[in-house]
Amino acid sequence: MPPHDTSAPGAPREGNGRDLPPARQALSDSVYENIKAMVMDHEITPGARVSIEALARALNVSPTPIREALARLESDGLVVKRTLSGYRTTELLTRQGLEELFEMRQLLEPRAAALAAVNASEAQLDGIERLAEEMQSHPGPAGRYAAYRDFAALDQRFHDAIAQASQRPLLADAVERLHSHLHIFRLSSVLGADDPTFAEHQRVVHAILRRNPDRAAEAMEEHLARSLQRQLSRGQES
Repeated sequence: MPPHDTSAPGAPREGNGRDLPPARQALSDSVYENIKAMVMDHEITPGARVSIEALARALNVSPTPIREALARLESDGLVVKRTLSGYRTTELLTRQGLEELFEMRQLLEPRAAALAAVNASEAQLDGIERLAEEMQSHPGPAGRYAAYRDFAALDQRFHDAIAQASQRPLLADAVERLHSHLHIFRLSSVLGADDPTFAEHQRVVHAILRRNPDRAAEAMEEHLARSLQRQLSRGQES
């Protein structure tokens, strides 16, 4: 996967509108979210060429915010810019790609959770706990991206917050650059009503709050292993 930006999901990137006036920033963010939803819902099919002109007409804006949005989506790993041929959406993860993504996560995130249990500040602990609780008030993936966008953003922020609390900037940067949740939700947006993600997150949170690094690493490793199996099972069903 291409290198990714480390900003929070949906946040303005350096050089892509961070200092824009509020109205201009609101337009930039709206265009970004609209195109992102098209990619996540496969309205722009995986591997397809992205026409700046067509998007500008469809969204009734000038090409400038379209280009800004595509630059941000390139940082997310959802589009790629090719010399002379413009932007294309990235292909969906294959089974091998999905397994490699989770292999990377298993190398990084259990270690991050263990370090967070030792190094997190009280404010960071409060933030991690708050994110886990907030996810319960948002509908999980089902249907179109707009319906579960907040859930997906919180899920990403939860894992990123744990990595940041490790107090290892290079480790946190590596976790954030994966943008793993976007790639995973793009594959499948259907979770059962009894999805165990919340319970698995709570086990990670409780271990970190108790300052138990071994249990935190174990809980994160278990969560990631089960997440991968759920994704592979959905792939077999589809």
